Amino acid sequence: MSSTNIVILSAIIIYLIGMVVIGALLSNKNKNSDDFYLGGRKLGPLVTAMSAEASDMSGWLLMGLPAVALMGGLAEASWTAIGLAIGTYINWLLVAKKLRIYTNRLNTFTLPDFFSKRFGDNAHIISTIAAVIIIVFFIPYTASGFAACGKLFASLFGMEYTTAMIMSAIVIIVYCTLGGFLAASTTDFIQSIVMTIALFVVVGFGEGLVHGFGNVFSNVASLDGYLDLFRGHSVAAGQATSYGALPVASTLAWGLGYFGMPHILLRFMAIEDENKLKLSRRVASVWVVISMAVAVLIGVVGYSLMQKGVVPTYESATAAETIIVDISKYLIKFGSIPAFTAGIILAGILASTMSTADSQLLAAASSVSQNIVQGTFKIKLNEKKSLLLARISVVVISIIAIFLALDPDSSVFDIVSFAWAGFGAAFGPVVLFGLFWKRTTKWGALAGMVSGGAVVFIWKFLVRASFPGTWLDFYELLPAFIIACIAILVVSLLTKAPEKEITDIFDEIKAK
Repeated sequence: MSSTNIVILSAIIIYLIGMVVIGALLSNKNKNSDDFYLGGRKLGPLVTAMSAEASDMSGWLLMGLPAVALMGGLAEASWTAIGLAIGTYINWLLVAKKLRIYTNRLNTFTLPDFFSKRFGDNAHIISTIAAVIIIVFFIPYTASGFAACGKLFASLFGMEYTTAMIMSAIVIIVYCTLGGFLAASTTDFIQSIVMTIALFVVVGFGEGLVHGFGNVFSNVASLDGYLDLFRGHSVAAGQATSYGALPVASTLAWGLGYFGMPHILLRFMAIEDENKLKLSRRVASVWVVISMAVAVLIGVVGYSLMQKGVVPTYESATAAETIIVDISKYLIKFGSIPAFTAGIILAGILASTMSTADSQLLAAASSVSQNIVQGTFKIKLNEKKSLLLARISVVVISIIAIFLALDPDSSVFDIVSFAWAGFGAAFGPVVLFGLFWKRTTKWGALAGMVSGGAVVFIWKFLVRASFPGTWLDFYELLPAFIIACIAILVVSLLTKAPEKEITDIFDEIKAK
């Protein structure tokens, strides 16, 4: 291994050790499963904001979004970013405070528990189905994070993929098992800082190599449609594309996913004081807008770097996902200090992946230990045994995810897109109706949850697969979300109104 690779590896190892140390230091703060899964509702506003957004963005921010901008122009990348920015702000504005107050009033610390108590589901049908949905989508989602980490190390240092993937997974497992939600949130806060540093260093270095943003934009100005938000340009095909109203609506629909993301909603539930959520909202919204804008700009800069031979000539957006890795490899040519900087950049990619994987891991584990074992099967455990079960659940789910990640050719971002749609459609409408419509019944909530999740599968694998390139070929989250809302509304009106005890609590929350 060369001296520069040793420097890069040193920077990454320092980062990984830091994550494990945080988990160890916070392990004593977990006295029961409530602490382990929700941190005892003690998160500060900054940690709440940044950990929520770090766990949201994942490797997509540093790999997927720049690649889309580089190979397709501003249209798809910009509308995706706009949709996510709008979704982020509205979620913080409408859902965060009310969900924090509601879950605290009902003494619930998982999303399935909240659904059951909000709708008076004493048979735990809703919480069981919700837990199964979380497990179905989050285990492969977590596996995709493990796979992304493995691919990063394998490509950088020539390591065997499986070894690299398992090593990365072990680090995540250790600090999650030791420190639980507090460790995940604290490390996510730090990871958001590392991600931010990586974004700005890369765009600054790239701009310097091209000798200014003036040259950056003059190089792409000649590409027909590249800078047009309603056209776009296929760099691979060398021709302009079209991006009309339907693709724009389909892309903006990504923002709907926020209302149903368990790992984001848990941050709302965990803040120490709901009155501090305004600060969290401002910090989160500003960071999301700036980070996505810089990520898109990296893609635009990447075109000039590709023309200069600094990075390879990519043939597709999938191939271009290594743009930041390739820029980092070029950076190490300038000595040890730039190599260490490259290590920080690569740690940022690792951080973006780990910050999502740890949150997904805890959400899936809580579904097993709290909602299925103790909720559905009504197995009563004391605090010590409940905490032990929580930690065992993390380990078991991680092992399953590792086995799913053994295939190095698995698609990371297809899984992310599909899981995002699944959670957004299955949970998003239920969350919104549960918080804002008193007449919502448990059968309406159940109908919305099942129909939303089912339509995601149907639209993805039947409708889009059968009619590619037609007006029906758009992101499955949009039709699934709409159908779930209709199902909740119709079934709730056709079934018996909620009990007075349930509506009284709703009125109590509404008054606050």
